[in-house]
Order: sequence, then structure tokens, then C-alpha cells
Amino acid sequence: MDTLIMVGQLLLGLSILVGLHELGHLLTAKMFGMRVEKFSIGFPPKIAGFQWGETEYSIGAIPLGGFVKISGMIDESMDSEQMSAEPQPWEFRSKPAWQRLIVMLGGIIVNVITGIIIFVVLVYQNGETYFSRDQVVENGIVAYEIGESIGLQTGDKILDINGEPYNSINDLSSGSALLSENGFYTIERAGKQMQIDIPRGFINSFNSKEALDNFVNIRVPFKLSVIDKGGAAEQAGITVEDQILAVNGNSVTYFDQLQSELANAKSQQAEITLLRGGDTTSTMVAVTDRGTIDIAINALIEPVRREYGMSEAIVKGTERAFTVVIVNAKALGKMFTGEVSTRNVSGPIGMAKIYGDTWDWGKFWSITGLISMILAFMNLLPIPALDGGHVIFLLYEMVSGRAPSDKFLENAQKVGMVVLLALMVFAIGNDILKIFTGG
Repeated sequence: MDTLIMVGQLLLGLSILVGLHELGHLLTAKMFGMRVEKFSIGFPPKIAGFQWGETEYSIGAIPLGGFVKISGMIDESMDSEQMSAEPQPWEFRSKPAWQRLIVMLGGIIVNVITGIIIFVVLVYQNGETYFSRDQVVENGIVAYEIGESIGLQTGDKILDINGEPYNSINDLSSGSALLSENGFYTIERAGKQMQIDIPRGFINSFNSKEALDNFVNIRVPFKLSVIDKGGAAEQAGITVEDQILAVNGNSVTYFDQLQSELANAKSQQAEITLLRGGDTTSTMVAVTDRGTIDIAINALIEPVRREYGMSEAIVKGTERAFTVVIVNAKALGKMFTGEVSTRNVSGPIGMAKIYGDTWDWGKFWSITGLISMILAFMNLLPIPALDGGHVIFLLYEMVSGRAPSDKFLENAQKVGMVVLLALMVFAIGNDILKIFTGG
């Protein structure tokens, strides 16, 4: 069932985005009087379809893309017979270069608009919930394995990123921070300020949700909320009104300190110092072999909750959408230098895992908006067979006044299709490798 949910979300998300992308091409083509022969979500073989006017609308069996076939355009159909005939006024090749350019950009523009709308609506409806910089500075961080690997320590107070103040704890692991040149965190440790460098390629450590959870988090002051009936704490006489001050003489202000001290006392008796009714008292507790004393806690710190009006949401949502493009452009550039591992490239299996095995509409639309912006960026790359390849050839024609020959365009299309197929095989291979290596 978990796999079905992941696959279902991926197929729904891709179907929406591919359908809207191809609709952008279709509408702009029809706007300029071009004949659109086919509109397909998914690649052949065809599962279902219908004819409406001059266009056949269909759903293909391979749900990893889609296409629009415009008369007189050299595309993946490689219809050389049509291209050898005399140009007709309704054909793509008969229209002015600027009109053809708009048609080729139509899908990209729609994906960008879709991504912006999704992010704006999410920001407007949900606002933001986060631990702020001020809260991080006040309480400090818990540094986990990935954080410790670059020199961060539990208790550090992170003051800024690259010399600039940040807004939320999420910014510490954002793509903008991890991909910055000569990046660093400024921290306060034991009353002294120092700099922790962000190593080149550090972003490669964040290849999963689990990795993000293994970086840093805010330290949490706590109070007791539940004492398990018959558990170690109840047997020692501890109640929810008590405040734990120390374990074996070591102060515990934050929950991570309590966890650490109890872990050190597994399967032993530990002295717990309590504040009870204004007085300090102590009791001995039998710590379990799991390093627990059978309690639950409530955090004494609440995340910041911020609401946005529509005008603010438009600004914030648009900023988020284009940040996705900027971060992906930086990451792609750093792949060519070797700083970012190509193992970060994911195919359909990786995308399905990103959606996750629970159906959460908020998360679904957030990821779909993210993918929409990535699809727009990827389609703009100057690779023949992608929209960006066609855009480059059209810009050349507009500047030089000479269109590339049909033969050249056909060969470029073939090369582009081979490149795209190779990239798809590579991405799927990455997905399979991650399954077996746990990446």
C-alpha cells in the first residue's frame, strides 16, 4: 500500500504538470493559427483518447512525459515525409520566428506560472511555522552526526550564515547556504565567537530526509507531561508537577541533556534531582536498558507562527519558486566541477520517494510546485529535443536571419533524444543504486 501511495502521488503530480506544460504549447500554437495534430499526456502506446476538431487528445501508457505534435515542426515524431512537402500556412515552419519562439516557451511559462501559483497559495493558506534565529541563539543547537562532522557542537549558538543574519533554523540546511562559495556559519561557543566553514561538496551529505534530520536541531527546554503507570519514574515517586534539575549531579536544562545523562546510566540506578513545590529533593531511579525512565515531556519553546496576507504571499511565494530554480542552477553548475555528486540526480523512483508513503495534500502540492519549477528549468536547457534546444535555434534564426536547415534540425533532434535517453537511464540507475546502498 505504501508503494501504491508513492506511485499514485508521482503519477498524479506528473500528469498535472505534463498536461499543463503541453497545454501551454497547444494554446500558444492555436493562438497563432498553427495546426495541432496530437496532444498526449504520457508516451505511446495509447491507452485512451478522442478526436476534437483537428486535434487528437490521448493518454499514453508510459507516464513519464508527454508531447504535442504541431504540423510542420521537427520533433520527436521525426515526420520527414511531412517536412519534405511544400510548407502550408497552418504549419509551425511557416510562421514568423517570434511566434514559433513563443510557442516553444509556452510550456515553460505555464510550468513557471503553475509553480508560482502553488507556492503563493500554500504560503497564503498555511503561513510559516519555524524556530527563529532568535530562538536558536537563545537556546543553542543540538548537533547530530552530520553537524558534528564539520565542527558544530551541541550548545553552539549559530549567529549568521556567510556573515548575514538568517530567518529560521531551516535556513541552516537550505540549498542557498550549502551551495554558497566559501560558505561559513558564525557561532558563539562558551561565550566566544568563531567561524565554522561549510566544506565544498557538503550538500552531498544531504541526500535524504533522514540526512536532514541528522544535521542540527534547536535545543528544547522541557517539562514532564506523562509519567508511565508502573514505570521507573513512578516507582521512584516522580510526578508531572516535578521539574528535573540534574541527573547524577549533572545539570539538565534541555531534553538532549536529559537523554545523554540517562544514556550514560543505562541499566543502572541514577540520582535524579528534582524541584518540587519550591524545594529541591533527590530520588534514585532505575534507568532502563534503553536509557529511559518511562516519562514523556512537553517542550517549553513554541515555534514561530506567521500568517501572510495575499500581497505578502504573492511576494513570498514567488521568491520561494524562483529560489528553487536558482538553487538547481547552482547545483547543476557544481556537478560539472565535481563539487556536487551526480548521485544526487534522481529519476522516477527517487521522485516517488520524495512524495512519501502517506497522502498529505499540503506536502503533495508543495512537492508538485517544486517539480514544476525544476521542469521549467530543465526544459530551458539548450539540449536539442528539449524546448531550450528549439529556443536556441530560433534565437539564432532571429539574430542571423537564416534558419538552420531541416536536415540539421533532424540530426540535432536525434542527438538530443539520445542525450535525454542516456540521462533517463542514468537517473533510473541512480535510483536503483540508492535502493541497494541505502542512499
